[in-house]
Amino acid sequence: MVGGGPGAFIGAVHRMAAALDGTIELVAGAFSASPEKSYQQGAALGLDPGRVYGSFRAMADSESARDDGIDVVSIVTPNHMHFPVAKTFLEAGFHVICDKPMTNTLTDAEALCRLVREQDAVFVLTHNYTGYPMVKEARGIVQGGRLGVIRKVIVEYPQDWLATPLERTGHKQADWRTDPKRAGAGALGDIGSHAENLARYITGLELSALCADVTTFVPRRPIDDDVSMLVRYKGGARGVLHASQVSVGEENNLNIRVHGSEGSIQWFQEHPNWLYFRKLGGPERILKRGNDYLSPAAQHASRLPSGHPEAFLEAFANIYASAARTIAARIAGHEPGEFDTDFPTVQDGARGVHFILTSLESGRQRKWTDAAYTPPE
Repeated sequence: MVGGGPGAFIGAVHRMAAALDGTIELVAGAFSASPEKSYQQGAALGLDPGRVYGSFRAMADSESARDDGIDVVSIVTPNHMHFPVAKTFLEAGFHVICDKPMTNTLTDAEALCRLVREQDAVFVLTHNYTGYPMVKEARGIVQGGRLGVIRKVIVEYPQDWLATPLERTGHKQADWRTDPKRAGAGALGDIGSHAENLARYITGLELSALCADVTTFVPRRPIDDDVSMLVRYKGGARGVLHASQVSVGEENNLNIRVHGSEGSIQWFQEHPNWLYFRKLGGPERILKRGNDYLSPAAQHASRLPSGHPEAFLEAFANIYASAARTIAARIAGHEPGEFDTDFPTVQDGARGVHFILTSLESGRQRKWTDAAYTPPE
C-alpha cells in the first residue's frame, strides 16, 4: 500500500476491504510522505519493519528485487500522487489498484492507459459503488432490455460535511480535498466522478455533451463544492447530475433513477440492499439482496443470506476480491472467472478524468460542451 498513514480515512477502508475475503495479504507499505509516519503505521499494522518504506520509490525498487516481492500495489494517496505512484509501480512490473479519480490531468490518464497495455498489467480503479449487489442487479435489468429504451438518467450525490470551512480547522481530509493542487477538483472529483461512473456502469451510456453549473459556496474556498448539470448521452437519452458537499442535512445520499420507455429503476446507496423496479402500468416492486430471483451477477456479489445487511465495506471488498482473482489467474496463466473482471479499469479512470475536466470547462464557459470521449485501449 502507498498512502493510508495515520489519520487517513480511505486507507483503512481499503485495508479492511482487501482483507475481508482472505484473498489478499498486506505485506509492505509506504504509508506516508513522512518516513516517520510510514514506519509508525507499519508498526501499528504489525508488518515486518524491513518491508515498511520511507518512500514509494524505495518500496518499488526493493520489492521488485525480492523473490517474494509484492504482486500488486494499492494506491490510496491524495489525488495528485496517483499518477507518479502508478507509473512507478507499473514500470517496475506490478499490478495496480488505485483510488479515484485516477489522475488530475487527461495527459496523465492516457499515459497510464498506454502503460497498462505495454506492461500487460491489471489496473483496477476503486469506484466501489459498482460493487454493490443491487447495482449489479440494476445493470442486469438495463442490459436485459427490461426498461425498454433508456430516456432519462437522474443521479445525485449530496453530502454536507464541507458546508463550513472545515479545512481551516486542521481537518486532514478536508485540508487536501479542498486544495486544487492536490485534489484537482472538489465536489466534482471527489463525488461527482462516482455519480457519473455509477450512471455509466448501470446504463452503459456514454456522454455526448453536458452543461454544468459549477459553484463554490463557502467563502475563500479555492475549489468547487457544488455542481449541477444537464447531460446528453449518445443515442438520445438525457440526464441530470448533481453533486454537492454543502447540502446541509445530507450524509452520503448517492442515488440514481433510470427511466426507460417500458419501466424504471431506483437505488439509494444509504439503503443499498433494496432496488425499486417499476414497469409501465404495473405496481412497484422492491427487489432485495440475497434472493434467488436476482441475476447471477448480483448473487455472486453477495456473501450473506437475505435479510442480513451487506453494505459499504462488502461492496469495496467485491472490487478487491475480483482484482485478486484476476491477478491470481494472470499469475497462474489461465483465464479469470466469469465475474472476476467486473471492476472499473484504467479506461474507466480516463473517462472519469475527462468528465471532470469537461465539467469544469463547461462551468467556466457557462455553455454546453462536447463530452464525447474514447480512451486509449
